[in-house]
Amino acid sequence: MPFPFGKSQKNPAEIVKNLKENVACLEKLEASDNKKCEKVAEEVSKNLASLKEVLCGTGDKEPQTEAVAQLAQELYNTNLLITLIANLQRIDFEGKKDVVQLFSNIVRRQIGTRTPTVEYISSHSQILFMLLKGYETADVALNCGMMLRECLRHEPLARTVLFSEDFYCFFRYVELSTFDIASDAFASFKDLLTRHKIMCADFLETNYDRVFTEYEKLLHSDNYVTKRQSLKVRSFAFNTGCHMLIAMCQGRCSQLLGELLLDRHNFTVMTKYISRAENLKLMMNLLRDNSRNIQFEAFHVFKVFVANPNKTQPVLDILLKNQSKLVDFLSHFQTDRSEDEQFCDEKNYLMKQIRDLKRPAPPEEV
Repeated sequence: MPFPFGKSQKNPAEIVKNLKENVACLEKLEASDNKKCEKVAEEVSKNLASLKEVLCGTGDKEPQTEAVAQLAQELYNTNLLITLIANLQRIDFEGKKDVVQLFSNIVRRQIGTRTPTVEYISSHSQILFMLLKGYETADVALNCGMMLRECLRHEPLARTVLFSEDFYCFFRYVELSTFDIASDAFASFKDLLTRHKIMCADFLETNYDRVFTEYEKLLHSDNYVTKRQSLKVRSFAFNTGCHMLIAMCQGRCSQLLGELLLDRHNFTVMTKYISRAENLKLMMNLLRDNSRNIQFEAFHVFKVFVANPNKTQPVLDILLKNQSKLVDFLSHFQTDRSEDEQFCDEKNYLMKQIRDLKRPAPPEEV
């Protein structure tokens, strides 16, 4: 059997050892010591490139199973993944990309039905929370987001995050002022709530009140506006960007809410949500939002309230009180979508349902 490493190529144990030493050195150096920092950072990049070659191969050379297995074991034994994530901010741009690729590939690695790195991260759950907290550091937020979503593909790891207190940080991260980071955080947030259906339904049912109290804040985005106004910036560019960010956040959240409520796994959650009059009022307000996208997404939640054959009395009272106004409003609602047959059919159905609503007759006295 040929030796798995070429004459000039160090074996994985040596590369991992050198990388860990160089990262430790980088961690100790003062930022003012530019020359030393650059030299060590260059060594870190070389080490990462060497690891990537072992794990992923090169253009004309496939990765060798034995070398990959040795590399994986060294990563686990030395806790190098933890070291790299903790020092990601100190690694240069290309090195950060290499860390993401190494991390993603090693997480996907399978031996039969086993995923050894998933097992490793399950027993070192701080990795998940380090990645999650990465959204608080702009330089590494997107890199951490990519690695976090790679973990969330695996139900045991997603469960660790979803059922943790740190999950609720997402309600803050999706409203961050940097659009790219907020969007990335929302992608991870959506993955957590939709990828593993049965687990997500269990989580939403168990934590309904807290989750939907926080979710309602996102749909209002009041806290976001308050934070931005407190900066007392009045330039047109800022205010325009602020309103765009608010609209995008609300639109994505409305869309995700509709997706969650209409998923058959979340039937219990949907039933609870559409039984509450305050949720109906919120959707009726969003139907009149300045953003057409938000209006459209709110429509898909509003229709669930109307189509529900077992409306609670408070919900029915609101619909009856606004009966004629709602029919008139819907008849003029987004009429330019005339080519969208499903939307038009649903709108006509809702108008008929609202027109036909009647207050239940009082029970006869004996």
